[in-house]
Amino acid sequence: MSLTPVQTPIIPRLKKEKIVSLIKTGKRIDGRRLDEYRPITIQLNPIQKAEGSAAVKIGDTMAMVGVKLEVGIPYSDRPNEGVLQVHAEFVPLASPTFEPGPPDENAIETARVIDRSLREPRAIRLEDLAIIPGQKVWIVFNDIYLLDHDGNIIDASMLASMLALNVTKMPKIVSIEGDKVVIDKDSREQKLPLNLNVVTVTIGKVDKYFIVDPNLEEESVLDAKITVAVDSLGRIVGLQKMGMEGFTEDEVDYVIGLALKKAKELHSLLEKVLKNPEEASKSIV
Repeated sequence: MSLTPVQTPIIPRLKKEKIVSLIKTGKRIDGRRLDEYRPITIQLNPIQKAEGSAAVKIGDTMAMVGVKLEVGIPYSDRPNEGVLQVHAEFVPLASPTFEPGPPDENAIETARVIDRSLREPRAIRLEDLAIIPGQKVWIVFNDIYLLDHDGNIIDASMLASMLALNVTKMPKIVSIEGDKVVIDKDSREQKLPLNLNVVTVTIGKVDKYFIVDPNLEEESVLDAKITVAVDSLGRIVGLQKMGMEGFTEDEVDYVIGLALKKAKELHSLLEKVLKNPEEASKSIV
């Protein structure tokens, strides 16, 4: 667990006071319940040149993920497994607080949270991605692009990542001669081998109150924030705290219970979209 620096817009004091006072009465500035997500819209395979891709909007926050596969060399300590690499880029047009250049600490932290959330429960069967054990394996690049920032970046990026991985089709291996592997990128047949799905649920703390899926204005008044990663077996596979305020033991128990409840809803959403891709372009939640 680590603290993450967060860039938020400057909100007038009176508006901050209104946001906080509403939360303390069980209401929110956009009319939601404290435990309610914003509407979620999903598009599958918007990037045709990627092996798999997905775009997810949670409210006005939009993340797009493209998955690419390349043949490469395995890590020396895991010679018989493929490689997963997660990268995040926050496009400057997504927010006035984002600047051109290398990924900032928030983009790096987002990538790390999602990487760990996929890696810890072994969401991808990396052992099935060895082509020539010890020499050549598939490298899975999971590239996240934040296109519009209105709060709760991680949940949108995680959902888009999981959907993109689910629809990924692997390039066909044409031939293997010695340590040379020839692939046909225009022929995609086999699905990426997955063990299970993972979602994240982000919950913000304001005084003694807790809100699910904080939007950008709400993030400006949070005392702290926790992201909980939950796999499709109902196991907690990751936890990330942001902000300076602490949580009591009872508060942690409450947040975990709330996260598990909301994770079930997100997993049901994943299953629904993957079973009926034609419904994916509609507003689902």
